[in-house]
Amino acid sequence: MHHALSNREMRLLYQPKYDVQTHEIRSAEALLRWDHPAYGVLPPEAFIRIAERNGMIIDIGDWVINEACRQMGEWRTHGIAEFGIAVNVSVRQLAGDHLFSVVCDAIRRHGIEPGLLTIELTETSAMHDFAASIEILQKLVGLGVRISIDDFGTGYSSLMYLKRLPAAELKIDRGFMVDVPNEGSTIVAAIVALGRALKMQVVAEGVETHAQQAFLSRLGCHAMQGFLFGKPVAPDALMQIRRNFAVNGVYPDR
Repeated sequence: MHHALSNREMRLLYQPKYDVQTHEIRSAEALLRWDHPAYGVLPPEAFIRIAERNGMIIDIGDWVINEACRQMGEWRTHGIAEFGIAVNVSVRQLAGDHLFSVVCDAIRRHGIEPGLLTIELTETSAMHDFAASIEILQKLVGLGVRISIDDFGTGYSSLMYLKRLPAAELKIDRGFMVDVPNEGSTIVAAIVALGRALKMQVVAEGVETHAQQAFLSRLGCHAMQGFLFGKPVAPDALMQIRRNFAVNGVYPDR
């Protein structure tokens, strides 16, 4: 793992996010992969916890933020200036001012609009040291960066804390999509209503069927991501998915 970054074994894939209002792919979530020389392509679940224990998560997190901003900068040079990327951060990255410095540097270096970058963190991460989390998140929001609460409904789900977080977006965990639009509909409807009441954008993860899409659209969900709109793909493939939606609303082969 210590050599993975210097050997360029880490890479980002991008899962498209579908905008319900415009019917377009206007942003994506960056998802980390490790092209391990011995074990092949590893998802983050295979190594992130180890990275958090050995301290490598800071270096890896810094690389992810910089790479996402670099990619947005590259798209901007090709005329794609309003396409945003969301990156995940861990609880270890919220300590001190390091995260703020890294974000400032990446935005400035690659010349992107701060509002195109979304920082995603779980409820559990935010609650680990709530006062410190609030401070760093408020500084990021002051810079213009968007904050998203990921996997909502699987952690503390405390309304008292949620209303104090300077978040613009609430993401419904994919686990709730399994029974939508049947048994799980009530819980999802409640989360969407909560997010909208707090004037937050609501994003549903794990959307795989047209029935789920139609149900979430009726509820007033703002955006969706999942295999219905595309699996995590390389940047060029993501732009092809975006063009297909823009031209004729064609869904990717799954």
